[in-house]
Amino acid sequence: MTPRPVIIDTDPGVDDAMALLMALASPELDVVGLTTIFGNAETTVTTANAIWILEVAGRADIPVTAGASAPLAAPYLGPVPQVHGANGIGGTDPVTPAGSAAAGSAADALFAAVAKRPGEVSILALGPLTNLAIALDRHPSIVDLVAEVVVMGGNALVPGNATPVAEANINNDPEAADAVFGAGWPIVMVGLDVTHQVNLAATAIARITGGETPEAHLLAAAVPTYQRFFEVTNGLDGIYVHDPTAVAYLIAPDAFTTERWPLRVETESFSRGKTWPNLNNTDEAVLPAWNGRPLVQVCTGVDANQVLALVESRLGPPR
Repeated sequence: MTPRPVIIDTDPGVDDAMALLMALASPELDVVGLTTIFGNAETTVTTANAIWILEVAGRADIPVTAGASAPLAAPYLGPVPQVHGANGIGGTDPVTPAGSAAAGSAADALFAAVAKRPGEVSILALGPLTNLAIALDRHPSIVDLVAEVVVMGGNALVPGNATPVAEANINNDPEAADAVFGAGWPIVMVGLDVTHQVNLAATAIARITGGETPEAHLLAAAVPTYQRFFEVTNGLDGIYVHDPTAVAYLIAPDAFTTERWPLRVETESFSRGKTWPNLNNTDEAVLPAWNGRPLVQVCTGVDANQVLALVESRLGPPR
């Protein structure tokens, strides 16, 4: 089996760290690069975290390119230390990687990775979509060169998690998200409709973090802050594995059910950040905002047990 090449746009982030380690441990995937974005922390912090995670995993050969530091049209909403810790990956002290970011911008790195192997490279977006929107603006041909774009973000038929209506990644840059979902490239939304069905229980977390590998030690330090947040806020026994669920889609798309709808992202008022699908049950003539929008493949169902088994098999010790 030839591994699927993927470049990952990310804002580490505890679940980003889990997703990156999961992708690196998956023979189905060939991670050709990382690009970084603000979101769970500032871009300078997420960039250092991404480089450090690769070093811990023994993959410092993978380039990391820093991305935008603010949304397209609004101020950055700020980090979320109550979820991801002050350093973005569960702790308080900044990490100090040995290496540094590659030269250039994330938007150009995304385009270069895709253009190098037309029709082969997928983009996995685990944070706000600003870098992808900038890449679309600078390099319109990326739409025809990418194999697929898989976005962890959005909420079609369920409530939000950053606000009552908006998912966190989309809420951080709704203008960028609206551009990305309207670009016409092959795109899949892996949002809260499915990630809130995938709960990694405390017993599984203990197995994953109880090993003696550098990766297990990283997660043992990172996950407790994230786990406490979900226990207090959501009453979970464990955590939602948002970003690892998107990695699971790349590896096992058969574990998901999808619908194809045109999407808009609200950029105004109290609904800012909401991903609104046109469910095709309303007169098109009265919906000009959706007219001409491309179809987005939206994940609406998931075999949670299959995804959880995949997550644990890639992150945990052999069983």
